[in-house]
Amino acid sequence: MSPFHQNPVSSTGSVSVSDSFLVEKIMLNLKQANAKSLRNYQFRLNPPIVVEVLFRCRDNLQLGQRFVDSFALNCPNFKHTSMSLSAMIHILVRSRRLSDAQVLILRMVRKSGVSRVEIVESLVSSYSNCGSNSLVFDLLIRTYVQARKLREGSEAFCLLRNKGIFISVNACNSLLGGLVKIGWVDLAWEIYEEVVRSGIDLNVYTLNIMVNALCKDHKIDSVKLLLCKMEEKGIYADFVTYNTLINAYCGQGLLEEAFELMNSMPVKGLKPGVVAYNSILNGLCKKGQYEKAKEVLDEMLRMGLRPDTATYNTLLVESCRKDNVLEAKEIFSEMSCRGVVPDLISFSSLIRVFSRNGMLDRALIYFRDMKTAGLVPDNVIYTILIDGYCRSGNMVEALKIRDEMLEQGCVMDVVTYNTILNGLGKKKMLADADELFNEMVERDVFPDFYTFTTLINRHCKDGNMDKALSLFDMMALKNIKPDRVTYNTLIDGFCKVGEMDKANDLWADMISRQIFPNYISYGILINGFCSMGHVAEAFRLWHEMVEKGIEPTLVTCNTIIKGYCRSGDACKADEFLNKMVSEGIVPDSITYNTLINGFVKEKDMDKAFVLVNKMENRGLVSDVITYNVILNGFCREGRMQEAEQVHRRMIKKGVNPDRVTILDNDVIVKVLLYISSVCFLAKLENTTVKSERYCCGVAIICSSSSSNRDEVNLWQVRK
Repeated sequence: MSPFHQNPVSSTGSVSVSDSFLVEKIMLNLKQANAKSLRNYQFRLNPPIVVEVLFRCRDNLQLGQRFVDSFALNCPNFKHTSMSLSAMIHILVRSRRLSDAQVLILRMVRKSGVSRVEIVESLVSSYSNCGSNSLVFDLLIRTYVQARKLREGSEAFCLLRNKGIFISVNACNSLLGGLVKIGWVDLAWEIYEEVVRSGIDLNVYTLNIMVNALCKDHKIDSVKLLLCKMEEKGIYADFVTYNTLINAYCGQGLLEEAFELMNSMPVKGLKPGVVAYNSILNGLCKKGQYEKAKEVLDEMLRMGLRPDTATYNTLLVESCRKDNVLEAKEIFSEMSCRGVVPDLISFSSLIRVFSRNGMLDRALIYFRDMKTAGLVPDNVIYTILIDGYCRSGNMVEALKIRDEMLEQGCVMDVVTYNTILNGLGKKKMLADADELFNEMVERDVFPDFYTFTTLINRHCKDGNMDKALSLFDMMALKNIKPDRVTYNTLIDGFCKVGEMDKANDLWADMISRQIFPNYISYGILINGFCSMGHVAEAFRLWHEMVEKGIEPTLVTCNTIIKGYCRSGDACKADEFLNKMVSEGIVPDSITYNTLINGFVKEKDMDKAFVLVNKMENRGLVSDVITYNVILNGFCREGRMQEAEQVHRRMIKKGVNPDRVTILDNDVIVKVLLYISSVCFLAKLENTTVKSERYCCGVAIICSSSSSNRDEVNLWQVRK
């Protein structure tokens, strides 16, 4: 039995006697096409009258359309019910005015307080009375999909099926496709099972939608079973099916399976097309197999396929990602030679790679070529160029590009602002950066995590901790959560300005937010305490770090050693060196140089020299810093003979004196003067000279601070 009423409903049961009289008058005027008289009735209409009139027009569509056009579509303030809207929808569908019908369906599904049950009931109950057809229910499902009301559409579908109402396979596919597109795969399978149970004849579009559903759900292994079931129904895979599967295999990195599937296509009478090859190319590039991707491109050409823009863009993006400028130029050149028109992705990839590598002149050439080709640069491309100039430190040109961007009607987004803020920060143009930040907020471009961390970092490096802290507080007000890096930056800033109490407060705040310090965090705070001479507190943190299972780095160890040495306790620093070695942390030249300097400052030159030997025994090369420290120590103690030996050893090892050696510390001067005085004494033994002149000569040499004094002709003294 049909779910619809077979005969029109009697008018007497739906409207009052007075309304029935009005219905008769309206019908008479409709037949006479008396528009003026019809307009006189519009303020006396109510939904039951509208329904009754349209039911009466069941056998005369022209009258029904005339009524709908006169009243329903021209009375926007009329309060329709679901039934009155349904009656109008049926008339419009029968008249093949599907767009107008869909407008009314959309009005009905968006009406607040109207359930799916009410909508379905009103359409079903008015179906036969309006002489409608099942297309109205297809249109209902399609409207739900187009309005992105997929869950409501699914409910409506199930209600219709429960009433035994037929829905076309195309409408079913529309619903299934919509569900899969937004990722509601489980619900899509529920609807699919209902479609199968209903006996609706499926088609290849249904197959492709459900194959896509399996691929989205990472269930490629289940595709084979679905294909077999579909083949039993006489539905076979087509190009779209294979393309979907190949793309899914490539997306999951299963390239062998993708190649195998593509190679099997000719057996099924299908020739792989550009779409399939593009998926393979994309998969190969993602796996880093660029050379193999180029071989596949050559195969495409041999097969007589014409690569499209997407083909070349895949190779272009990958070569640019690897900063292979020459390869990118070759790909773009081949693209142009084959008549493939580059798009914004093509140009933006090239502009990005040249900008990133400091080749801004070349980037600008492609930028101009892009505009000549009729492509309009967007804010992404402008931001790429701005970033290139910011990286090179050329803020003048960066801001010029920004101005052009605004003149062309592009809107600066948070990425553009962040790029310029970072560039200004690197150039220490913090006043300009703060001004730009204020502009950003005024224009309702919401600062993000990167905005705040960039500015906080730059103000910390500049020592402006008040500004950095105010930005940190603003971050909290905007519900942007700081991370460990943010805290590390602030703690480091306060450590560098010597405000250890505030650094400790931030440390406690970080932990209270369940953001736990890492080795970098500990290293920063340990360095801060060591710099302030609070070695005991630094060492306490060291023990805490080790107890928490955080492995200390060599940098942290060097910091502890530096702290001990600064506080005049080189012996404890030496003990700590032995401790770190026993725990498997291998010291470097910085470790030894710091410790050697500590012993030199304590005038323990013997221990310092022992450490030099230990250092070299470990395979570490004593550098100019090491020798500067030792030479200076011996000279300060007046042990010129040892200094002279160290100097000879330094030269013998091929370590050349630097500016510090010669000018800043006067070390090499003293050594050279000592050597000169020794030579002078040796020559004196073979000459006759008065003792007072000899003493005078030695005094001149040894007291000299001029770097040129060793060039004095000492024999002038005895003459």
